[in-house]
Amino acid sequence: MTGKDPKSLITIARAESGNTHVEPLNLGERVRELRKERNWTLEQAATQAGLARSTLSKIENGQMSPTYDALKKLALGLEISVPQLFTPPVNDQINGRMSVTRQGEGTQQATATYEHELLAESLTKKKMLPYRARIRARDVSEFDGWVRHDGEEFLLVLTGVIRLYTEFYEPIEMRRGDSAYYDAAMGHNVVSVSPEDATILWVTALV
Repeated sequence: MTGKDPKSLITIARAESGNTHVEPLNLGERVRELRKERNWTLEQAATQAGLARSTLSKIENGQMSPTYDALKKLALGLEISVPQLFTPPVNDQINGRMSVTRQGEGTQQATATYEHELLAESLTKKKMLPYRARIRARDVSEFDGWVRHDGEEFLLVLTGVIRLYTEFYEPIEMRRGDSAYYDAAMGHNVVSVSPEDATILWVTALV
């Protein structure tokens, strides 16, 4: 790939993302913009990417056609994908959506082990499903096997003490303020180990 014109690299990068319709940006300007968004100096950005400062400076000023390996290092250092070096964010418009759920106003859904209060119900096509849960279960034997579903999940203990059981890890006791983020396809169950029912905030990322 050494010596390839950036335009050919754009084609490769856009093909990787499956997006061949977005108008590419100027690479040098894009890299400078991404660096400044992070308030990084040339030295800091070059260190993050594992590139020489002079190399990064030449890329930003359009004086150098980087190899694909250099682009991959740069993208990794900036914590983005290679296609994002050439294209603006797809969702660059603010839609202004917001939903407020007052205490106790969420829809209640009870199961044998949990009592859920669904939050932000007025929003459709959400990318996250937030809900408050009261943990009624006291022993993992109360569940009919593992709970598992698509997506990733975050939980934050609001009150009480829980024990988080997962398919691949030892049970973890968690108290108010403790949190966990995990693959929801991995089997998981939560029980309360405090005298009162514990409550947690659960947020599921939808796929």
